[in-house]
Amino acid sequence: MAFAFVQDFPSGADETSTSNYDAIHSAIMAKATDPAGLIVHTAGFAGDGFRIFEVWESREQCEKFMTEVVMPTVMEVTRGNPGAPPATTTYELHNMLLP
Repeated sequence: MAFAFVQDFPSGADETSTSNYDAIHSAIMAKATDPAGLIVHTAGFAGDGFRIFEVWESREQCEKFMTEVVMPTVMEVTRGNPGAPPATTTYELHNMLLP
């Protein structure tokens, strides 16, 4: 069954910039335009911060992409200073409906 991966980045009260996300996302897409196993990627402001929500075909595919592509790219873009890690939630999906 599919696997959900959620990251919540806290932000300041008036912070509405997506420049950090945009730079990292652009660099990732330059390396991997079609990540194996990714079903959907969403990103936007939610509550008290910025949330990334993804659905993958499997936990293994998600973890491989995070380890091999995302984290090295984050380290490159942030020059080795990625800031505080986000709160991360993962879970196996019981059901998923696609149009």
